[in-house]
Amino acid sequence: MKVSRIETIRVAEFPNIIWVQVGTDSGLVGLGETFYAVESVEAHVHEVIAPYLLGQSPLAIDQHNRHMLYNYLGFKSVGAEMRAASATDIALWDIFGKVTGQPIYQLLGGASRDRVRVYNTCAGSEYVRKKPEQGTSNFGVKVNMGGYRPYEDLSGFMNHADELAISLVEEGYTGMKIWPFDAYAEDSGGTHISNQDLKKALEPFEKIRKAVGDKIDIHVEFHSLWNLPMAKKLAKAIEPFNPYWYEDPIKMDNLDALSEYAHSTPVWVTASETLATRWAFRELFERQAASVCMFDIGWTGGITEAKKIASLAETYHIPIAPHDCTGPVLLTAAVHLSQHCTNTLVQEVVRAFYHGWYGELVTELPDLRDGFISAPGGPGLGTELHPTLFSRGDVTVRSSKI
Repeated sequence: MKVSRIETIRVAEFPNIIWVQVGTDSGLVGLGETFYAVESVEAHVHEVIAPYLLGQSPLAIDQHNRHMLYNYLGFKSVGAEMRAASATDIALWDIFGKVTGQPIYQLLGGASRDRVRVYNTCAGSEYVRKKPEQGTSNFGVKVNMGGYRPYEDLSGFMNHADELAISLVEEGYTGMKIWPFDAYAEDSGGTHISNQDLKKALEPFEKIRKAVGDKIDIHVEFHSLWNLPMAKKLAKAIEPFNPYWYEDPIKMDNLDALSEYAHSTPVWVTASETLATRWAFRELFERQAASVCMFDIGWTGGITEAKKIASLAETYHIPIAPHDCTGPVLLTAAVHLSQHCTNTLVQEVVRAFYHGWYGELVTELPDLRDGFISAPGGPGLGTELHPTLFSRGDVTVRSSKI
């Protein structure tokens, strides 16, 4: 069996997502996905990956992964080269599953649990659907929609955090992620927040604890927007509300600074979806800069590299919490890995995406209920792109063939 065709597929309605399909001369097709700046990813797939992979066995996954991750440029980053390689790697695992008739979690060594606990990232239905506007961490989405609307969780945590928390607890969620500080970081370049604004940013925490007490964990996302002194100040201010973790408080370009931050607060530090490959995570672990290892399978090197990062984290007694705020194929791949890994802490989901547009794009989704998720049981990923996707007027398909 040889790789005979590599396709990239994207649709204008979802300009941050691109799919990679790897076709074989046996007729089997594997599906992968990545997120952000998709035209540059598309170019790398066809300019660099396709000439290498066409004509080769799709089952030499580790060999191919090492080749794709060891570019002369673009290694140890989440740039276009890494994202293209990640999507391709996922597609190769999907083929492996179809060849063997097994789900990916079984090929990784089997499931260590039947289902994985989830937390809900409180993004609304429109979050990341459009290209981000410069200077808007919320992708240009309005954060005030009037009254509380179910699943419009971005507006919910900013304006109706109490009602949102109650809704999540009723659905079985035990964790929620919010980011009420971003606008102030953007206004000051991450250097300052006034006492008045700090008090306002803390209101969602007060509402959540008043409404549901400690029935739900509060994960705090900082999107790497703050400098070190301000990140420390915010950490101290939030501590009375018993936050579950602080995620990406500063940029991952100085892990010594992150280590200093981590040792300044009793709250867990989670990092980072913005790091790629086990070499970057090795430095993170060696500096004792994080309590929880978060990576995105579509950015860090695919399933192959994510599995190795998870195993490396385990040697440091660090749990993993795979990222998802991107697309349905990446969520599915992440759940396969989460269900397999013995050191999985929790899996991120966005219920607004899951119950909304994710279902428009693929045939199957992981089973999400009562605050837990499990991977599809079919071979490979257990899902395919929805057939109607290819008949859309806004679809772009580019193909490289033998």
